[in-house]
Amino acid sequence: MMKKPLILFAAAVLLLTGSCGKKEETIHLVDDKYQEENVSVLFEEGELKGSLMWPVVEGEGNLVIIVPGSGPTDRNGNNPQAGENNNLLMIAEALSEAGHYSLRYDKRGIGESSDLIKKESDMDFHDSVNDVLSWITKFKGDTRFEKIILLGHSEGALISAEVCSISSDCDALISVSGTAQKAHELLLAQLKAQSQEAYEMSVPIVEELVEGNMVPEVPVSLFNLFRPSVQPYLISWFSYDPVKIISEITDPILILHGDRDIQISHKEAQVLHEASPDSQLEIIEGMNHVLKDAPEDLEGNIATYSDPDLPLSKEFMEKVIEFIGGL
Repeated sequence: MMKKPLILFAAAVLLLTGSCGKKEETIHLVDDKYQEENVSVLFEEGELKGSLMWPVVEGEGNLVIIVPGSGPTDRNGNNPQAGENNNLLMIAEALSEAGHYSLRYDKRGIGESSDLIKKESDMDFHDSVNDVLSWITKFKGDTRFEKIILLGHSEGALISAEVCSISSDCDALISVSGTAQKAHELLLAQLKAQSQEAYEMSVPIVEELVEGNMVPEVPVSLFNLFRPSVQPYLISWFSYDPVKIISEITDPILILHGDRDIQISHKEAQVLHEASPDSQLEIIEGMNHVLKDAPEDLEGNIATYSDPDLPLSKEFMEKVIEFIGGL
């Protein structure tokens, strides 16, 4: 019998929505350093909302669209399942300090974009890709921007890669803490590492989902992971192959990964790099999955997930800024 709860970092698909009051569409100062504007993309079912940030001094004409990772992660990189760490907000601020524009946004069902998901069964990974394409469409005609660069973190790395593989308006990709494994392979690997019993029960379920088939009945112990309402999302997610996708991108690519990432091994970055030999690979010593310097011990590493005052890895941001400056 399984007694311990399964902790599946990279496969977190719980839909936890939040409510936020509506903000006026105005430009305002942030800490007297940055300007920030509330922006949105309108869909039939609601609005996808985000924040456009740039320095008080006019930027350099590059827009970086920051694509968040899995689960209920908001525009700032915070997730109630993991904690508040503000890593995506810190990326935006660092980009502004370097003279660049950035866009970060609340995913469907999260924060100010909560109205876009009425029920969990409406979730579809394809929508995550289309949402980024919609942001690009919104800003590609903006005369302030010479280049549009996608920076995807974790699951966002896969989304960003897919967008760059199909859109001629993507000028570069920054893939951060992404996996080279297909989602179902990663999920099964995580299950096997935690519980052989859970793994063996999950294999036939995953095989059906990979084939595009719903599984109406699942074991009670696995219901939280494979409940029918989340299966449409899993089916759409499982159809993407990160290695194949990144191999088809002709734009400049920077692949970044920390060697203390306890969710996705930095060896995954090497596989992605081999699939795209012209890409630039940087393994950041001491950096973990939330892009912060972390101790070797597991407890200390996890503690960084809920420390919003701990800064980003300095080397990480230096590599990002250097890459953008060389485009």
